[in-house]
Amino acid sequence: MILNLSQAVAGAFITLFFIGCFIVLTRIFMKICPPNEVYIFSGRGERLADGRGRGYRVLFGGRALYIPIFMSVERMSLNIIEVPIAVRNAYSQGGIPLAVDAIANVKISGEPAVIGNAIERFLGRDLNEIRRVAKETLEGHLRGVLARLTPEEVNEDRLKFVQELAEESELDLRKLGIHLDTLKIQHVSDDLQYLDAIGREAIANVIKAAEIVESDAQRAAEMEEAGNEARASVKEANVNASISQMKNELRKIQADLEASVKAEEERTLAAAREARAIAEQELQRIRTIVAELRLRVDQILPAEANRTAQENLARGEAAILRERGVAMSQALHMMHSAWSQAGEHALSIYLIEDIEKILASASKGANKISIDQLQMIDSGDGKVLSNYVAAYPEMLHTVFRALEQTTGIAIEQAISTRPTPTPNTEANA
Repeated sequence: MILNLSQAVAGAFITLFFIGCFIVLTRIFMKICPPNEVYIFSGRGERLADGRGRGYRVLFGGRALYIPIFMSVERMSLNIIEVPIAVRNAYSQGGIPLAVDAIANVKISGEPAVIGNAIERFLGRDLNEIRRVAKETLEGHLRGVLARLTPEEVNEDRLKFVQELAEESELDLRKLGIHLDTLKIQHVSDDLQYLDAIGREAIANVIKAAEIVESDAQRAAEMEEAGNEARASVKEANVNASISQMKNELRKIQADLEASVKAEEERTLAAAREARAIAEQELQRIRTIVAELRLRVDQILPAEANRTAQENLARGEAAILRERGVAMSQALHMMHSAWSQAGEHALSIYLIEDIEKILASASKGANKISIDQLQMIDSGDGKVLSNYVAAYPEMLHTVFRALEQTTGIAIEQAISTRPTPTPNTEANA
């Protein structure tokens, strides 16, 4: 098991090693050309479309296999190269020396049939060398084109000037393997002030033409003004007549409107008076209803409420009296039952329950006795004061005897705890 695992790890390392070696070798032997460059493989020839052969191969983008010992690779840039052009004392048609400033954008041609010229002339050369050659070539052709054009054509039709320069220099640039992308004329001037004179003449002609046009326009304006004044007078008269007619129509319309307004005001006032009368009637009706409601609230409803309260009060009092009668009847019935059950002891129970009331009533008579001044003479035995004090119970005894003689109820005997002697006992005694 361990041996198999070691073999697997060793196999994986070997595989990774070979993959790494393959990647490194690929990076060494494979050349990838970017789109803005061209690769020249020396040591390996190729055949062109016209059947001619050459001892190097050109790669425009893409990739190609490279063998270090048997082949060499060099690069050329296809980027834009700015070339400033300045020509002085270049004689134009008519012998007028001109000074022209321009800017050209050139590059190594990307055409397979033309790039061989650039490789043969500029491979391994500095970029400034390419710029110098392109500058001298364009300046020479620029002088040739200026010789065929007048200063007016150079200054006014610069597009034609640039087009002829491009056509003039195309053949020589293709021989050099250079392609002209753009050419812009920046400034054209001359030391003899010919262009300025042409400009001043043109300006003078323009001013003269403008003055003539202005004079013609002023004369036409005066004639138009006179005609307009005549037409304005006629139109003013017509307008005044129309205004007078419209004023008359306006007065008529105003009179009609005033009559309509007055009639409408009369109708409005009549309608307002009618509405006011109806509103007054409705107000009187509402006031009557309010008075009836106020009378009902202030007098009728309180009277009805008072009557209902009196009736309820009378019913309540009657119910109270009825319940009291029922309660008193039940109490008398219960008292009668209790008296019947008590027998001969009923009177004693009644007197015991009301003993406080009886004693209070009996003491009222004794309390009515008022002694203003009392003089007691004691015989020496000290009984005078005790006899005087004992006279109060004797008063109650006298009151109880009087009550017994009047009502026949012996209170002392009823509330006494001593047994009542029978007639037989009294006789035996």
